[in-house]
Amino acid sequence: MIKNINIKTRTRNEFVDITAEIQSLIDEAGIKSGICHVYVPHTTAGVTVNEGADPSVMKDIQNTLTRLVPHKGPYFHTEGNSDAHIKTSIVGSSQAIIIDGGKLLLGTWQSVFFCEFDGPRHRRITVKIAGD
Repeated sequence: MIKNINIKTRTRNEFVDITAEIQSLIDEAGIKSGICHVYVPHTTAGVTVNEGADPSVMKDIQNTLTRLVPHKGPYFHTEGNSDAHIKTSIVGSSQAIIIDGGKLLLGTWQSVFFCEFDGPRHRRITVKIAGD
């Protein structure tokens, strides 16, 4: 089963918790055991799994990425979003998460985050759920 999650981001750099939306797709599919592939088909946005209980963790990650890869830099790409491309390469465009007992097999504090680096925009996240 392949489904899409549509999202509208509000700021240039934003991390959005999409765990509940993904779990809803798993529930809809009725999959009890398998794998969930989350893919972001954009070159300036990504996906990560990390701490979801304390929002300051995502802020720390955003701030560190901004410090490491500033918006303005000596970039060759002239569209003004080179930093977003680099941040996406660092974070990655996909995650594979095990499904067990009909639930995403995440750690106690983990959540799945869509990572916007060139917003605000309308984005699509593709989710493939396989299993039985």
